[in-house]
Amino acid sequence: LVLASLKDITGPLLDPLQFAYRASRSMDDAVNMGLHYILQHLDRPGNYATILFGDFNSALNHALIMPDLLSDKLTQLSMPTTICQWIACFLTDRQQLLRLNSHPGLSPSVLMPPQGCQGALSPLLFSLYTNECTAKDQFVKLLKFADDTTTIGLIHSGNKSAYRQEVKDLAVWCSHNNLELNMLQTVEMIVDFRRNPPAISPLSIMNRT
Repeated sequence: LVLASLKDITGPLLDPLQFAYRASRSMDDAVNMGLHYILQHLDRPGNYATILFGDFNSALNHALIMPDLLSDKLTQLSMPTTICQWIACFLTDRQQLLRLNSHPGLSPSVLMPPQGCQGALSPLLFSLYTNECTAKDQFVKLLKFADDTTTIGLIHSGNKSAYRQEVKDLAVWCSHNNLELNMLQTVEMIVDFRRNPPAISPLSIMNRT
């Protein structure tokens, strides 16, 4: 019942560039959309594209998604107060049954990430949690598929400042929302068909290159 209500209310409000856990959308759609942005941009002489592949570090399995933050985000999406309170209550002060050498016991109260507490709700809750994480500049596209992100910089006149700023903003947003980019799986690719492209300057994310 809660899942159905969430889908009905938030469906039209979800980021159109989030392709996971949505009807009639798939990874193929995300790839095709990204290629469309890039190829259309490269049609103009002198343009090139930068693509940053990354993911939210262990977002669905281990990261603690803060119930208060999630509740605020749901409220901003016009979610009824009763549902916001129910979800926040459901995600907090929960105990797990543990067993050690045949001795059962209860763990201390913990914050449960959506993936760990409720498989049916977890995908949509995570999409809603990251829904506001979008690119602001028209020449930067942030595509999401579950915890995977692809930031596409459509560079013209050799100016990468908007793209670099959006990457910085993404890292800052993660730090403010109890998530982080998995730097071990973050890779930048440049698509540049100009005859004499300049040397590539390294990308720095949170003081790491």
